Amino acid sequence: MEKQTIAFNPELIAKQVWDLVSPHGITAVEICMTRLRITLQHKELVDISKVKAISGVLGVVDTPDQLQIIIGPGKVNQVNEKFQALLNAVPIATPDVALVSETKANDASSLKEKLKQKNSTPFKNFLKKLANIFIPMIPAFIGCGLVLGIVNILTKSLSPETLGGMPFDQTTVGAILKLIGGGITFGLALFAGLNTSKEFGGTPILGGVLAAVLTMPGLSAITVFGEQATPGRGGIIAVLFVAIFAAWLEKQLRKVIPVALDLFVTPTLVLLVSGFLAIFILQPIGGVISDAITNGSKLAVDHGGPVVGFILSAAFLPLVMTGLHQGLTPIHAELIKTTGSTVLLPILAMAGAGQVGAALAVWLKTKNQKLIHIIKSGIVVGFLGVGEPLIYGVTLPLFRPFLAACVGGGLGGAFVATFKLGATGIGISGLPLTLLIHNGMLLYLLGILIAYVGGFIATLIIGFDDSVIE
Repeated sequence: MEKQTIAFNPELIAKQVWDLVSPHGITAVEICMTRLRITLQHKELVDISKVKAISGVLGVVDTPDQLQIIIGPGKVNQVNEKFQALLNAVPIATPDVALVSETKANDASSLKEKLKQKNSTPFKNFLKKLANIFIPMIPAFIGCGLVLGIVNILTKSLSPETLGGMPFDQTTVGAILKLIGGGITFGLALFAGLNTSKEFGGTPILGGVLAAVLTMPGLSAITVFGEQATPGRGGIIAVLFVAIFAAWLEKQLRKVIPVALDLFVTPTLVLLVSGFLAIFILQPIGGVISDAITNGSKLAVDHGGPVVGFILSAAFLPLVMTGLHQGLTPIHAELIKTTGSTVLLPILAMAGAGQVGAALAVWLKTKNQKLIHIIKSGIVVGFLGVGEPLIYGVTLPLFRPFLAACVGGGLGGAFVATFKLGATGIGISGLPLTLLIHNGMLLYLLGILIAYVGGFIATLIIGFDDSVIE
């Protein structure tokens, strides 16, 4: 079915998607950066080709538990707003027979929860919880990182002679900017403690307090197993451990403590038990794991160099497709906390650049108007580091360009790893990430160019069959 190119109309897109999916039992709707994720009782009955043919839809990912409709950053929020209005205007669809026997027909929220549990695994749920801990922090990571990037640029570009004989970062304005830019790193443990406790069902402030305990200067006056305790040891990993345990303990205590005593007894016991456990067991364990992550990452990049960079970047997109990339977020955060930057993010960012190069090659060679429309819609956000429209709308359906993009990304990753570039923040990729690179912005841009060219040339060499997209 040929898709007509018209102006973006979120209300029309929402209505057209609604007409195709609502007869098959919508049980949950959520969004991510680029996708409208719809969980259906009878997803197999949806005509996916018609969904793909909707103008404004860049692609569709058919997962075991969801229909993920790719619309693009910003635009998906507008479509979701209109779709939610349609969803709220009608009663929930009739549930599966197996669920009717155990769920009241009018209890929509209970039904949705049961269906989510039916289509999830403990490991997938844990990864989602990990991601949800750090997603609220991403705007701060981006903002603080960009502020530090500005300081970095001004310090290198402004002569000390013009600033009273001192570098820009030592001036009053520069010092204030560095304080602002370092805010997320300074408060990272507290933010992680709050969010972790909330995500795992505990009282957020208790997680924050326990995180503060692990970073308090007074901790250095305590001896643990014959060694002086170190404030902040274990970083984010230790905080995750103690906040998860505290949330679990709190839920167990509430089952046995009388309601009249809950307000006084439960938080006190949670802090006492979790605090001692954190200092004597969880923080040392977290320290060992944190050191392993930090030293392992540095060792891999220092000694593996281009080979490690190629492998990491080339394999990253398949990792994204499985959802396992969510587990990398706390690793990035831990590297930033302990070393000031993450050496992994610049390497992995090359994977998206490889997709851009492959998509440009397809655009050059194809006569398929639908493909051209998808590429035009997704190429700009691709340059900005959002690769999903190009991956799921172009390279993955054609398959061979997807492999070529992985090669291009690998080449860029090899180059970036050679120079051990580090990013002071997370949450962005592509060209915008340049401002977060503290030790070689031009080298990072050259790495992106290599990934663009590598993906482009590899796609031209191995070719593609655009007839698969009608």
